[in-house]
Amino acid sequence: MLLDPDLSFKLANGAALFGWLALACSPGGARWAPLARRVAGRWLPLVLATLYVALLATHWRGQGGFGSLAAVRALFEVPGALAAGWVHYLAFDLFVGGWIATRAAELRMSHLLLVPVLLLTFMLGPIGLLSFAILKPREALS
Repeated sequence: MLLDPDLSFKLANGAALFGWLALACSPGGARWAPLARRVAGRWLPLVLATLYVALLATHWRGQGGFGSLAAVRALFEVPGALAAGWVHYLAFDLFVGGWIATRAAELRMSHLLLVPVLLLTFMLGPIGLLSFAILKPREALS
């Protein structure tokens, strides 16, 4: 039986939102913060990655691809492949958010500065990563 794309989309969104809230509500010095970062930044992205593989395995039709914009458009005309693409974004952005939160804690970055960076990463992926690099240019990416 095929995984339902709509249900997969809803479950993945809920899991990712939980992860983002856990990161945002876990200041670097809080006792629970290391566990929150591990769950939100590692375990949940792995769960989402598993869902991604399952969606691709059950919905890949062999049409479309990545060689041109038209091919990508054709790929995402299949609802299950579109859901897989969305889960791909959720998994990677959450992983990056977890990495940012971990580095911010190591660098003792203010949580008040971190939360907007996490929000940008949640909503606009690479812009959040770039904002983190700008805020901590020397230490952030090492």
